[in-house]
Order: sequence, then C-alpha cells, then structure tokens
Amino acid sequence: MKPWRAGYEIDDRLDCQRCSRLLAVATLRLFAQARELAGESRVDIDADTVGAVLDEARTRFGGGFAAVVENSKVWLNGVPAATDDPVSATDEVAILPPVSGG
Repeated sequence: MKPWRAGYEIDDRLDCQRCSRLLAVATLRLFAQARELAGESRVDIDADTVGAVLDEARTRFGGGFAAVVENSKVWLNGVPAATDDPVSATDEVAILPPVSGG
C-alpha cells in the first residue's frame, strides 16, 4: 500500500481507472451565503470537472444553495473557472457569491 493523501492508501493492485477516480476528489471552498446555506466552509467532492463539483454541491445542499451558485463567481485554484475545467485531488474550487455593502 502507498500513501496518497493523509489517512488514505492506494493498493498497487487497483486498476488505473479506479486509482484516477480516487484522485479526483477536489476541495470545494464556500464563502458568504454559500457557506451559510451549506453549513460548511469546505467540503471534498469526488468529481472530475468544475461543473461536476458544482452539480454535486447543488444536489447536496439544495435549491437555495443552487440559486446562490447561479449568481456567484467560481474560481479554480485562484483563477476564474469554466465548468469543463478538469479537477484533481490537489485542486480547490471556490464559490464566491456577490457581496453587498453600504
């Protein structure tokens, strides 16, 4: 067994398709309203694109969360993201809702 991420190991005998799927877990960072609706500031999501990460988050956190995502900026590793951008275990997807102030 080889360590691949803190607390997890990959068996050398796993086929490549399964290994790559294990490594597709990206971190989703949530801010402002998105964080409040999800009840978390960060969550790991097993997906292979930014769009798939967002779809899973919408499913997990419901309609109110989905509405916030529609009006939010989405970034991948600190730069604006497209839904078809690939993600891996080292990537961070951030949802940045619009901010109001006065």
